[in-house]
Amino acid sequence: MIVRRALLLVALLAMAACGAGSPGVPTLRPQVLGELPHDTSAFTEGLEVAGGSLYESTGLAGRSQLRELDPATGALRRAVPLPADYFGEGLTVVGDRIWQLTWRDGVALEWDRASLQLLRQVPISGEGWGLCSDGARLVRSDGTDLLRFQDPTTFAETGSVRVTVDGEPLPQINELECVAGQVWANVWQTDRIVRIDPATGVVTAVVDASGLLSAAQRPGTDVLNGIASLGGDEFMLTGKFWPVMFRVRFTAS
Repeated sequence: MIVRRALLLVALLAMAACGAGSPGVPTLRPQVLGELPHDTSAFTEGLEVAGGSLYESTGLAGRSQLRELDPATGALRRAVPLPADYFGEGLTVVGDRIWQLTWRDGVALEWDRASLQLLRQVPISGEGWGLCSDGARLVRSDGTDLLRFQDPTTFAETGSVRVTVDGEPLPQINELECVAGQVWANVWQTDRIVRIDPATGVVTAVVDASGLLSAAQRPGTDVLNGIASLGGDEFMLTGKFWPVMFRVRFTAS
């Protein structure tokens, strides 16, 4: 199974690198429209814009935070630590609440958006990786090829779908962003983002986001992880310990 997953990831990278691979899976590239500073101490796990704020979840046990940033400047407005040395993961805004995942701690955290006060902890099965809201339900990744659907009020699991590219399962689905009925997802340990049809799990586009960081920016950084819709066709991208966030538009390569 490990060998098979590795081969599938290699195939995905090759498909994106050559700019083709399947008539139904176009390859896109991020066109950089602007840059904002990003805290190099932030091990970014989740990123989302809502109501004039940019919310960020950071990871690492004992260092995880829920943060509110200024989306125009990247400046930190507020930050609160996660309880019990939890390892923070993906997050999403649902009305006046924020749901935040933990990695292997077995809980999802519900926060009051106005005060950033923790309201409750809800048990979850499996690992927590990425999270987004499509307006009717939450979509969660767990590091496998599975997308899980959760109730936005109770966080109860209501269904799931397997993610596939060219008919084969695609594992290591990570940070998520729900946009216009589609799910955009970072693929962990790669510079790739995929667009997924949540009704079928089929990958409908691959974004090759390699080369965003310059050689001078690269030292001390970790993987690409963090995708937030800015409205229209624009997104914000960043990564773990990255010094910059990129405002981008995805275009055909």
